[in-house]
Amino acid sequence: MAADSPYYPPLGFYYKVEFGISGNTNDVRFQSVSGLSVEYDFENFKEGGENRFEHKLPVRTRYADMILKRGMVVDSAVIEWFNNAFRDRQFEPTDINVILMNEKGEPLRTWKVAQAIPKKWVVSDLNSTESAVVVETMEVTYRYFTVQ
Repeated sequence: MAADSPYYPPLGFYYKVEFGISGNTNDVRFQSVSGLSVEYDFENFKEGGENRFEHKLPVRTRYADMILKRGMVVDSAVIEWFNNAFRDRQFEPTDINVILMNEKGEPLRTWKVAQAIPKKWVVSDLNSTESAVVVETMEVTYRYFTVQ
């Protein structure tokens, strides 16, 4: 990119989500991804004789749970992974890549989510009076993520 050309921030609608446990192309398409956030926990220390403030020291990082939504997929290795966790209590951690792409389909930024396991799975309401897509919401917890 030339130094004098304008910069346009990337658009947030062209992305894919790759699960380490699935090679199925239907398992990369999601309506929304949220929860890619990190923050520090702090401990407060009071200093004797100093009443104007408390010292706040960073202790550890805390990562939010990731929430993924998509139209229901019938043949899905990801849903089988969820079923194994909830039905059989077989928790197999897997890595997840959330890849933001440019208009040419090339990766712009990748969030590498480490050691994710299923936490919650919700299927939208079924209603005979509405013509709506069945949406499944999947929530995973993970250790950390890195940005590349």
